[in-house]
Amino acid sequence: MSEIIQGEAGSFHSFLSEGCKLCQQGAKMVLFITGQCSRDCFYCPLSEERRGDITFANERRVLSDRDVLEEARQMSALGTGITGGEPLLRPDRVLHYIRLLKKEFGAQHHIHMYTSIAPQIRLLEELADAGLDEIRFHPPIKLWKGLEDTCYADTIRYAKELRIETGIEIPAIEDADMLAFFAERTGCFINLNELEFSDTNAEAMKAMNYCLRDEVSNAVAGSEEYAKSIAPHCTKIHFCSSSYKDAVQLRKRLIRIAQNTARPFDDISEDGTIFYGCIEFFDDSELKCLIDELSQIEVPPEMMEVCMNYIEIAWWILEDIAESIRRPAIKMYVIERYPFENGLIVEKIPL
Repeated sequence: MSEIIQGEAGSFHSFLSEGCKLCQQGAKMVLFITGQCSRDCFYCPLSEERRGDITFANERRVLSDRDVLEEARQMSALGTGITGGEPLLRPDRVLHYIRLLKKEFGAQHHIHMYTSIAPQIRLLEELADAGLDEIRFHPPIKLWKGLEDTCYADTIRYAKELRIETGIEIPAIEDADMLAFFAERTGCFINLNELEFSDTNAEAMKAMNYCLRDEVSNAVAGSEEYAKSIAPHCTKIHFCSSSYKDAVQLRKRLIRIAQNTARPFDDISEDGTIFYGCIEFFDDSELKCLIDELSQIEVPPEMMEVCMNYIEIAWWILEDIAESIRRPAIKMYVIERYPFENGLIVEKIPL
């Protein structure tokens, strides 16, 4: 068997598909096709907000092709991961976006897709023709012990014949070894994800006697150990830990976005969030006064941005001048937020 290589934040692998390599770099845009799904997996972490027939590119709601392309450019994406819900409930949408991305960014823009469906040969051929580079199957749990005798086996073999890099991706839970052995026999890779608690799956997980690994993680106790017991028997395996997804993949993707979108006065953190100062006022007459004061203090125009009822400014400048402009009519903060448009505010620290 292949050598097991220890990765970052508890992950390990003997093989990494091209899609995984780009995810490691934070270079893959996540294209969420639809929140609809015909399965009812007890461990599904999908949030209530995404369970409708809606599309997102990373955190951006997609209302047009322009949204998808702008998001890809914003992070200098080298590839795209297509996910859901179940993306193949909207095959026309999937094919459209594959063709769009390949046309805009070239054949080298790597696209992988997750699906719990075993698509018919005709659809597989369309996906391959559109440019799908990699497919990862997520069969229903009830089929794991006998996948060889299901339509998934034929679909997986045909996907390989079409030269689509083919794998299986499932959580590291009981009976995952059956799919690992199937992957070994068929020559495809297997990705095991550490099982995690979420707001939407917590009750179902507790009902099945799963528990947290510790007090600081969402990971399930025993999931990592189970993956480690399977790994020595697999030629092409990758275990993705709960902490790896946040500490490495998400962080690197945020850093890429922040580097492309940060204003001159945004301070990019090691986690890819941005810091800046904010002067909030509640009377329109304050705006002219503040602008005059900032001009007198000689704050460079590129170090601030005037908005409706607040001024955003370099946090280190605001700290220096806070006492000289302080008064009851204004409030001052240092803000940390995600580097998206209207990104989630992580922290708002009063000055």
